[in-house]
Amino acid sequence: MATVKVRNMVLGEGLPKIAVPNVGTSEEEILASSKEIAAAKPDIMEWRIDYYEAGIKDNEKLIATAKKIRETVGELPVLVTFRTKNEGGVLELGEDEYLDLVQTVIVNRLGDAVDVELFHDEKRVKEIVAQAHNYNVVVIMSNHDFEKVPAKDVIEFRLKKMAELGADVPKLACMPHNADDVLTLLSATNDVHKELANPIITMAMADLGKVSRVAGQVFGSCLSFGAVGKVSAPGQLSIEDLRNAEQYLELH
Repeated sequence: MATVKVRNMVLGEGLPKIAVPNVGTSEEEILASSKEIAAAKPDIMEWRIDYYEAGIKDNEKLIATAKKIRETVGELPVLVTFRTKNEGGVLELGEDEYLDLVQTVIVNRLGDAVDVELFHDEKRVKEIVAQAHNYNVVVIMSNHDFEKVPAKDVIEFRLKKMAELGADVPKLACMPHNADDVLTLLSATNDVHKELANPIITMAMADLGKVSRVAGQVFGSCLSFGAVGKVSAPGQLSIEDLRNAEQYLELH
């Protein structure tokens, strides 16, 4: 099983790592949140830049805020994510605007890892992945379905497609409507985990999906998202609850 190093943290070994999203909407809020998150000692902070409208409209501002975040969080790894509107984000960006923004994140090394959504122009996605690797930025490639859990073969296809496009860590999140949906996601996770050399991240959302957020070590998901303050997705647990549950389910 291959592992992926993000700054000083290793994905794909031991207990699933814990990421905490920072959903501040102004620089002041983002930095206050960064301080609070760093104090909770997660494994990585996800900076959700789609919440930071002023920064999205002004690259200089975005870069300046990223520097201040680094000063605030010290050695804590940072994943930078612009989540598009149709995948659950808060801001609408055109295709080229989104891809250009992801490149800005990479070439200015605004974080240690970058989220790149799967469903964009394939040629440019490949170029962005290659560019990220040139800049020593880890690529977490993602797909989110807030409507449903796709069929098992579709989940498997998407995760493998991400690996094929050069992603270091494929990620898929989806919305279950019943226990069978959760089982579909867990079964697909287990199978892909056995087949791919990459560590993978999967989760079912909402209350029904909570079990998928805490049982990652059993089924093969290497990272879970916990909240310090505001949650960024339905069914997200607090970092304390998540840490306790993961430790309780730890495999020895």
